[in-house]
Amino acid sequence: MKISKITTMWFFGFSTTNPKKLWIIGAIILVIFLTLILKKLAIHLESKYQESRNSSTQTDDIESGKCHKGTSKNGTICTHCCGCGNGVIRTFALEELKVATRGFRIRIGVGATSYVYLAEMGDGRFGAVKRVMEERGGSKKIFLDEVSVLLRISHPNLVGLLGFCLEKGEQLLLLEYVPNKSLYDRLHTRYGQSMGVLSWPNRLSIALNVARALDYLHSTADPPVIHRDIKSSNILLVDDNHAKLADFGLCKLGHDAQIAQTPTSIKGSLGYVDTQYLNTGRVSTKSDVYSFGVLLLELITGLKSLQGTVTLVERTEEWRRNGNLEVLVGVLDPKLNGDVDMEQVRLLVDIANLALVDNSEARPEMSQILYMISICVEGHHQLQTDLPV
Repeated sequence: MKISKITTMWFFGFSTTNPKKLWIIGAIILVIFLTLILKKLAIHLESKYQESRNSSTQTDDIESGKCHKGTSKNGTICTHCCGCGNGVIRTFALEELKVATRGFRIRIGVGATSYVYLAEMGDGRFGAVKRVMEERGGSKKIFLDEVSVLLRISHPNLVGLLGFCLEKGEQLLLLEYVPNKSLYDRLHTRYGQSMGVLSWPNRLSIALNVARALDYLHSTADPPVIHRDIKSSNILLVDDNHAKLADFGLCKLGHDAQIAQTPTSIKGSLGYVDTQYLNTGRVSTKSDVYSFGVLLLELITGLKSLQGTVTLVERTEEWRRNGNLEVLVGVLDPKLNGDVDMEQVRLLVDIANLALVDNSEARPEMSQILYMISICVEGHHQLQTDLPV
């Protein structure tokens, strides 16, 4: 065979010198091309189908009363199988919660994506119904994520889940009722202050309760829970000495996660949000540590986390780093009338400084902060806080 003939032959014995056979070659190429596309499309659709099934299974399990480990007990969720120890958590019919809340009549709280209503349970007990609203940015995914987290956790300083309802477009959580408003109310509203001033020992006890709750979420919960919205309005008061952490609508599971791609997608409350999270979009347990540091400043000064356009962290930076007790006296909440232990104040300021450093890796763990506050409450003033314990 001559070389010229070899160069003019194409696959399957067709010669490109024959124009009549070019359409056959084109048809074969088209068939091969379409076959490859259809194969990739089939793989893609199968993957989407599996994802849809997994998502649907999660929703169906919650709606039908199964826990995330698959145990069902006649329309209830047995959280013992989830390891949280809360007992049995009910699924409620929408009509039941409408009756309990008198048609969502008495609003007792407002969240980022929800309203909270008082519920009378009919046996002398009260509950709080959190109604997630799509028009406020809520979604079924956020609701299911919050239910999933609440099923996993149980601690005396966390607001507990009693039940939920996912019916006719409504997304409702029945939560433990905590009667004495939020820390924000007590510190910053006229109604809250009419209930009496929180004393310095009260504030130390509240700080200790919140530290215990966060240490549990970060160190004991499996997987760890990043709350992502630590603020005084999410600290509910059982009484002047005992507090519970609430609202898990923004929480994430794990030690850290890349959450935000742009500054506009940062979640949290201005004045409390971790500066490193703002700059990088990466949230971690140390983000909660930062927010806790802001909360400590709020308890010490009685000031809100935002002072106009200036954060409480920025406003207090100079005196926080001064360390002079006379300077510290000048920034104490005047409602305390100076009735404080100044060594405890200094120690709490030192702990806040550790929690608020810009480099998140340099901040202490909540377990270390819990230890330091415990020592502070017990009155051992020689605790050194220049380095994490």
